[in-house]
Amino acid sequence: MPNFDTSHVKNIVLLGHAGSGKTTLSETMLFEAGLLSRRGTVEEKNTVADFYELEQHRGNSIFSKLLHAPWRGYKINILDTPGYDDFAGEVVASLRVADTGVMLLNANFGVEVGSDIIWEYTEHFKTPMIFAVNKLDLEKADFDKTVAQAKEHFGRNVAVVQYPLNQGLEFDSIIDVLRMTMYKFPAEGGKPKKLPIPDSEREKANRLHKELIEAIAENDESLMEKYFDKDELDEDEMKMGLKKAMINHDLFPLFCISAKKNMGSGRLMGFIDNVCPSANEMPPQKTKTDDELPCDANGPACIFIYKTISETHIGDMSFFKVYSGTLKSGMELVNESNGVSEKLHQLFSVEGAKRTAVNELSAGDIGATIKLKHTHVNNTLHVRGKNYELPPIEFPAQTMSVAIEPAQKGDEEKLSLALHQVQEEDPTVVVEVSQELKQTIIHCMGELHLSVIKWKLEHISKNLGVKFTKTRIPYRETIRKSVQSNYRHKKQSGGAGQFGEVYMQVEPWYEGMNDPKGFSVRGRDEHKLEWGGKLVFLNCIVGGAIDQRFLPSILKGVMEKMHVGPLTGSYVRDVRVTVYDGKMHPVDSNDISFKIAGLMAFKQAFQQADPQILEPVYSVAVLCPDDLTGSIISDLQARRAIIEGMDTEGHFTKITAKVPLSEMDDYSSSLRSITQGRAKFRMEFFEYVPVSFELQKKLIDDYHKISVKEEA
Repeated sequence: MPNFDTSHVKNIVLLGHAGSGKTTLSETMLFEAGLLSRRGTVEEKNTVADFYELEQHRGNSIFSKLLHAPWRGYKINILDTPGYDDFAGEVVASLRVADTGVMLLNANFGVEVGSDIIWEYTEHFKTPMIFAVNKLDLEKADFDKTVAQAKEHFGRNVAVVQYPLNQGLEFDSIIDVLRMTMYKFPAEGGKPKKLPIPDSEREKANRLHKELIEAIAENDESLMEKYFDKDELDEDEMKMGLKKAMINHDLFPLFCISAKKNMGSGRLMGFIDNVCPSANEMPPQKTKTDDELPCDANGPACIFIYKTISETHIGDMSFFKVYSGTLKSGMELVNESNGVSEKLHQLFSVEGAKRTAVNELSAGDIGATIKLKHTHVNNTLHVRGKNYELPPIEFPAQTMSVAIEPAQKGDEEKLSLALHQVQEEDPTVVVEVSQELKQTIIHCMGELHLSVIKWKLEHISKNLGVKFTKTRIPYRETIRKSVQSNYRHKKQSGGAGQFGEVYMQVEPWYEGMNDPKGFSVRGRDEHKLEWGGKLVFLNCIVGGAIDQRFLPSILKGVMEKMHVGPLTGSYVRDVRVTVYDGKMHPVDSNDISFKIAGLMAFKQAFQQADPQILEPVYSVAVLCPDDLTGSIISDLQARRAIIEGMDTEGHFTKITAKVPLSEMDDYSSSLRSITQGRAKFRMEFFEYVPVSFELQKKLIDDYHKISVKEEA
């Protein structure tokens, strides 16, 4: 395979709602480039991009893929991405390394929710964007409606470059208002004839041509002057202006295609190599220290890992973009995150499941390598002597949590290893081993994502079955009144005995409270608890009733009981314990005696101090189209939510609410069902609040039933 210099490498990412035709377009582009003699189809399960068994079974993309197409002296790297929000991590990672996005819009349905959601990510990266209205050959295709929706959703900067002459079942002609030419395609698609624009379309084409010129000139003062001087821009001037406006994220040219019929894809590829920016034409990449790293093939080698997969026969494969220098096989680079040197034994140019070994890759190119033992997604590798570290990919927050366990006892280690591999490949999967809840919890992006995780686990480790259950809720326990208690621990068994007696006052703690009345505080320990809240432990012993050396043991007993609250076994928080009296024995008193006495005195006091269960409440923001707000608010209110208000965020209406975590268990699936996938949400912990009397009674009863069952 020939080497391509930086200016002849174009990196594009195909974006769009599921079913918009991204995989079909990538297949057609490979066919146009001469890499395929026959195009595969999603229906026949033989496309280059969707090569995973699960994708072929489901009929849609789940993972992002790297492909490449040599085209007229250029190398076009194509990143094909999934269209469901559950796999947004794949989209974000691809956007991080792409230099242009191609957003496909389905002419049959217009702008769909997946496109709206993806657009938010493109605006974050300020990715130069092209729109391609696809499926113009379908009976109900509506180009004008799709363009109107695109302008409404993505702004007036959407600029029509092409429009169809005869959309629908007879679609075979596209009018290009940049080149002022009509392309007429044969029935089987492919290379079109270039024809004059029909007289009947001349007025419309001229109007759109003028609108395109004005949109280009508005973003470039020098072109605006030329336009004023001669009331026209030539094709080269328009291309130059388009490139500049795209780099600044100011203009989004819109094209027409039928990927399935191979109509318009060649012109789109021509625009990509002619106009779309290469990596060295984009603003220099910034390091974490805010230094600029120019995309220069002669600079120091530096690569960024954006994706990792594991394959049965070769192990881990790392996908990267070369941000600086020329990467050569056998080169040794340093991982900035851990200081470990990694040797890149082999470099590959990738075409789906096919990998072609290459000797070098220049700055701006995207490729893969294998067997990097200490390198992961988001790591930067560079030549020794440099300290480059590129900003990490910020993956979307997880919206769903479930507990997981092996279907068969004894498979815990197999499950642990498989989960580690899944997490390594997919940074949007977070695995938490919760000591508090005594569960292994998977945090993911939704039901569809969870089903893929299950498939992965069962394919990584043969004969491994898994089952999912609800995550337990991390309740907290506290008290509402002050109580005094005492406990004597006495044990005699022939030899040395055990004796310890403790008097304590237990009361609710709050910030700024005064010292307890009637006691002289001689020592104070304030413990900021790792699960939230505080324990304040006061020593008010007078006259040496308890030796100072036993106070840490009393505190240890109190703390042990705070790990397993008396009501539901939950953590205890926001309590002040005042130890004010006690007794000890000159022979039998020891640390264990006072630990037990402290634990039991605290337990007794806690149960008498009007104990209260607290539940976690989350701040939830739902982003949705305006027409869905009523249904979403009704559903939230049924979940004991307190609606705080509505605002706008981007193209969405934002509903904010405070919702108990226990009511959010199935929210991801429910929201998708209510809105047909047209909404998304995010949530973060807000505070703990007291539960109602009825709920507290139910939680206590449920806990006692489980305890009795476990003891039995």
